[in-house]
Amino acid sequence: MKPAINTVHHSDCVAGMAAMQEGSVDLVFADPPFNIGYDYDVYHDRRPPDEYLNWSREWIVGVHRVLKPDGTFWLAIGDEYAAELKVLSQQIGFHCRSWVVWYYTFGVNCKAKFTRSHAHLFHFVKDPDQFTFLSDLPENRIPSARQLVYGDKRANPKGRLPDDTWILRPQDIPASFSAGEDTWYIPRVAGTFKEREGFHGCQMPEQLLGRIIRFCSHPDNVVLDPFSGSGTTLAVAKKLGRSYIGFDLSPEYVTRGLERLSGITPGDPLDGAAEPTLSAPSTANGRRLEDKPAKAAGRGKRAAAGSPGSRTLPGLKD
Repeated sequence: MKPAINTVHHSDCVAGMAAMQEGSVDLVFADPPFNIGYDYDVYHDRRPPDEYLNWSREWIVGVHRVLKPDGTFWLAIGDEYAAELKVLSQQIGFHCRSWVVWYYTFGVNCKAKFTRSHAHLFHFVKDPDQFTFLSDLPENRIPSARQLVYGDKRANPKGRLPDDTWILRPQDIPASFSAGEDTWYIPRVAGTFKEREGFHGCQMPEQLLGRIIRFCSHPDNVVLDPFSGSGTTLAVAKKLGRSYIGFDLSPEYVTRGLERLSGITPGDPLDGAAEPTLSAPSTANGRRLEDKPAKAAGRGKRAAAGSPGSRTLPGLKD
């Protein structure tokens, strides 16, 4: 029987996707087990590497089959198998548009290596020439350094696309990031956060899923999460007016996910801290477009040594 949409199914995702119609999904977001020994309630997360990779191939083949020709696949994965799953996905037929690093400044504490503070997000498409990427929507643009710092009339008034590094609290590391780097300020969901559902330890932030769903799908499109878990992908899809379908092996996760979805109405705001409207703060000597006179006089003088206008910021982008 074909799985119904707008619900979570208690099912192995390989079997669930095999029962779906081919080419019926617009966007897939998958945050699979990382095979690092995490304590799930019904899944063993410490398989031999060959077994894990063979299983990964199975479900990624399923994703490729259910996606429409212009569909998009996002994969969240940790360091241990990021490279392997990228290559595997490309062998299956996906094309990688971006390798996003989601960076957060309070990571998982480690005893004998550097603290883990990032995850990998692969943006794949089936067709490298035809896919959904809504880059012109105002909510998907951010102001550029040319607008905020330099007041450069060459700046695109619509702003620009975000970088492929998403970062939490850049003020904690001011020496590492300049005002020229417009980044995505999206925290991971820590245990004390209000949006924490509490029944699943690997919960993605709604703001992160919101960015992906807004960019890579249209209203009324179908969004699939093969590993529904806490239900965040489906919750955000519902809030943003998309149809959705999820699978999970855990009866508890399915029940709790359905409860979460029942309390959502399309159009509800996303939980979590939204990305600031202006993600590239101006410097003390920055010049905004509205502050500039109609005719810039003495342009050569401003470039003289020691003048504020002579300073440049690394990473300046349109």
